[in-house]
Amino acid sequence: MELKESTLYLNRELTWLAFNQRVLHEAEDPRNPLLERVKFIAIVSNNLDEFYMKRIGGLKQQVAAGYKEPTVDGRTPQQQIRESNKVVREIQARQSEIWRALKKELKREDIDLVCYKDLTESEQGSMRKAFQERVLPLLTPLAMDPSHPFPFISNLNLNLLVTLRYPQEETPVLARIKVPLHKEFAPRYYPVECEGSGYRYILIEELITYNLDLLFPGMEVISHEMFRITRNASVEKSEGGADDLLSMIESEVKERHFAPIVRLEVSRGCDPLHYGMLAAELGLDQEEDVFEQDNLAMHDLFQIASIDLPALHDAELHPLDHPLLAENSQNIFHIIRNNGPLLLHHPYQSFANSVERFVREASTDPKVLGIKMTLYRTAPDGKLIRHLIRAVQNGKQVAVLVEIKARFDEAANIHWARELEQQGIHVIYGVIGLKTHCKTILVVRQDYNGLARYCHIGTGNYHSGTARLYTDFGLLTRDEDIGNDLTELFNLLTGYGPKEREYRKILTSPKMMKKKLIEKIGHEVENHKQHQNGLIQFKMNALEDADVVFALYQAAQAGVKIDLIIRDTCRLRPGIEGLSESVNVISIVGRFLEHGRIYYFYNGGEEEYFIGSADSMKRNLESRVEVLAPVEEGALRQELRMTLDAQLGDQRGAWEMQPDGSYIQRNPQGSNRSAQQLLAEAAEKSMNAALKHRESQMRSKLLNRFKKRLRQGEKG
Repeated sequence: MELKESTLYLNRELTWLAFNQRVLHEAEDPRNPLLERVKFIAIVSNNLDEFYMKRIGGLKQQVAAGYKEPTVDGRTPQQQIRESNKVVREIQARQSEIWRALKKELKREDIDLVCYKDLTESEQGSMRKAFQERVLPLLTPLAMDPSHPFPFISNLNLNLLVTLRYPQEETPVLARIKVPLHKEFAPRYYPVECEGSGYRYILIEELITYNLDLLFPGMEVISHEMFRITRNASVEKSEGGADDLLSMIESEVKERHFAPIVRLEVSRGCDPLHYGMLAAELGLDQEEDVFEQDNLAMHDLFQIASIDLPALHDAELHPLDHPLLAENSQNIFHIIRNNGPLLLHHPYQSFANSVERFVREASTDPKVLGIKMTLYRTAPDGKLIRHLIRAVQNGKQVAVLVEIKARFDEAANIHWARELEQQGIHVIYGVIGLKTHCKTILVVRQDYNGLARYCHIGTGNYHSGTARLYTDFGLLTRDEDIGNDLTELFNLLTGYGPKEREYRKILTSPKMMKKKLIEKIGHEVENHKQHQNGLIQFKMNALEDADVVFALYQAAQAGVKIDLIIRDTCRLRPGIEGLSESVNVISIVGRFLEHGRIYYFYNGGEEEYFIGSADSMKRNLESRVEVLAPVEEGALRQELRMTLDAQLGDQRGAWEMQPDGSYIQRNPQGSNRSAQQLLAEAAEKSMNAALKHRESQMRSKLLNRFKKRLRQGEKG
């Protein structure tokens, strides 16, 4: 079988949309608490917005440039857009069906989303007063006629298209109203006072439309329709001649506000003449780019999903301390030095008492001389930023690479970069031509036996918020070789040096990682030929790189057992006769977003485990700075093994990919505990066992002291 045949490779965009279909399934799964199901609807809506901004926006740029080269799966950019649009329409139709069912269930729980016309006269009067006081001042109607230019439409904002008529005039006129959204004054789901302990809401656009007479006094309101546009967020400038990368990115962020429009969404029943006019004014194809929907901007359902009713949510997960860090006031560097490396697993284990503690104690420890760190995304609370500032105030050398090209976080990262720079920290604004996506911290400390380098290498961002929502790994280590490797990597990032360098232990992209991974896959084939025990297991967000997929197909064809835990995009087809029968691909969708990466090779019994920031995607392997670090200690390997085994055996949230690329949920009706539940329980057992052991040691120590005193007393 020809391994480069396009039919063997699944499409990146379509497989990502298939992942969102699995996420949407969580919204209709009765095993999930009600408000968690609402949350999944909001997640899918948010994901689709980003899909059009990033992926469809990029494909439309290719079409506009006349680019017709097919991807490895044989589809041109235009074909990908057309097929993606078809799937999205299916997702949105299903989304609306599920939402209709969920609204009935919400009502049974005294969460009622009502229509304005169903309010009592008294309630309508109260809402009209609220409208006048809190919403009306925020509205700006804009005429749409030959004497007024077509108004600028902001990205992802809700808009009302109102058809009006003056008295004694036959010709109607149009006006556009931007729907204001403000958490306090104008939430999307506007609260309606109700008796008892229940919750009642109306959509803010309904509140506006039923009070349009206050906005257009003396005019007849003929109709009102909702619309929303999505702009391209893939408008990026070439960095080749950029003298000032910061200014270039700032300019790019501003220009994104005016970027080309890629999608128009209109409310169900919108007059075809109206959305045809809008499509023409916005430069869109009426057939392909216009989406008629029952519900616009369903990401606003996060507001409903956040209602504080514990019985309708998942039981709260309180991240636990790592067993060696729990109730241990000892300096964290001493803990690492005395006990060896620590493997962290978020959100089951605390981010605050591990990663944040690592940086916090580094900032005040008099023996710490310097801190180097990469920042791709960080939390708005700025805790890590404040620790870095305190470090430089305490006389330590601090250098931070802030990736200002992190999509949708550019403005925040520019803000933090300037804040750090103003405090005297050496800031690097990314690397020209690359995104720095690795998650690394290097702390240089004067230990009792000389300079030592303490490192953190993670799979997730240095972000306290996502550390509670995403599953991620982190390695805290004093390993000398890894410390040397990170020193060289930071020297390359902050200065100059050979880009194709060999590191002692870590694997880095864009130059070395892909080559090494493919070599390790090939090595597994050679071992299998001799011993028939080849085994490769990858856990990651996406498997997209065609060369890695090709190498895995070769390994599977040779009989190597391959287990892939791929959250969303996977180009490889399992179970193809004569090719990939030894491949198992699963996707886990659960309470937490699976974000950790593990690369495992059996390697003839000399097992290799790697964790890090990189998915097997072309962008990660060829145009980003990424780091994978080996996990070599037996106890830490056992923890990774437990994670892999738990997820491969998951009977609650796992979906199995079929040879045609579709997915089947393993146990759609079962009440089994998910791998995520099992791992949370394992973290709790591990910490409790450690605390009991520590308590036992303390008691033994106190008892020995007491016995010693008794003996001394007898001698006296």
